[in-house]
Amino acid sequence: MKEYSLKSIESGAKKPFKIKYEDELNEAQLEAVEVVDGPILVIAGAGSGKTRTLVYRVARLVEEGIKPEHILLLTFTRKAAQEMLRRASEILDERCGKVSGGTFHSFANTILRRYANLIGFNNNFTILDRGDSEDVINLIRAQFGFHKKESRFPRKQAVTNVISKSINKGCSIEDVLIEDYPQFLENSNDLQKIYEEYKRYKKAKSIMDYDDLLIYLKILLQENDDIRAKLSNFYRFIMIDEYQDTNRLQANIARLLASEHQNIMAVGDDSQSIYSFRGANFRNIMDFPKIFPDTKIITIEQNYRSIKGKIL
Repeated sequence: MKEYSLKSIESGAKKPFKIKYEDELNEAQLEAVEVVDGPILVIAGAGSGKTRTLVYRVARLVEEGIKPEHILLLTFTRKAAQEMLRRASEILDERCGKVSGGTFHSFANTILRRYANLIGFNNNFTILDRGDSEDVINLIRAQFGFHKKESRFPRKQAVTNVISKSINKGCSIEDVLIEDYPQFLENSNDLQKIYEEYKRYKKAKSIMDYDDLLIYLKILLQENDDIRAKLSNFYRFIMIDEYQDTNRLQANIARLLASEHQNIMAVGDDSQSIYSFRGANFRNIMDFPKIFPDTKIITIEQNYRSIKGKIL
């Protein structure tokens, strides 16, 4: 497996870069784009050009001689990843289109299809969408007879929300109820029973919901050092957009994927998080330098150098 580092890249003869990065980026953006090795935390507010920075960083890494398939770009929507790679291809060449890009969930799905047997699933496992998950939970709720209780029992949507939040925040169902659904606190034990039966049902039928994709990817990486090392050594350069919207599960997956090299860039705005309903944890940004020692922190302010016709 070829290993990349700034030192090894600089040791050989380097052709001039096709892109004049210093003409296209402001000072902070250029700094984020030019750094090759090590953990980097980019704090970028709204309108500061963070997407532009990621696009040019993809191109820069490819120009440095890094194989595109060894670069992993994780975003919160598939469309965002596709757009960034399309723009990178336009400013450099088609190699950027070969970069591994997508959401945490799509990446997890790809990896788990290869190693499903190691986590007790068939590689052709089925994925439940949100509506399917609610229907299965409602079926279990009815089988236990909880819908007939004299006291008000949460409906399937609320039960699904509680279970999902518990998973993504890495806390107990009781903790979720105390914080977000105090009116259902008396149902804590019953909701735990539903959760346990829901897990058993899915495993027996080799099906996963969206939360399971993250759960089992984390389990795969934690319990199989050889697989973790193999994947980390393959995805040598990792970039994560909207890091303020990641939850604890996603932050742990990122840590495990970068375990062999620490070449990870997290980009986010520490002043906002729009996915709190998914268990997003703004502490992930604050704790990034603790998890990755020697993190280089770069703050990108408003891009006052932008001109008409340039997209930030």
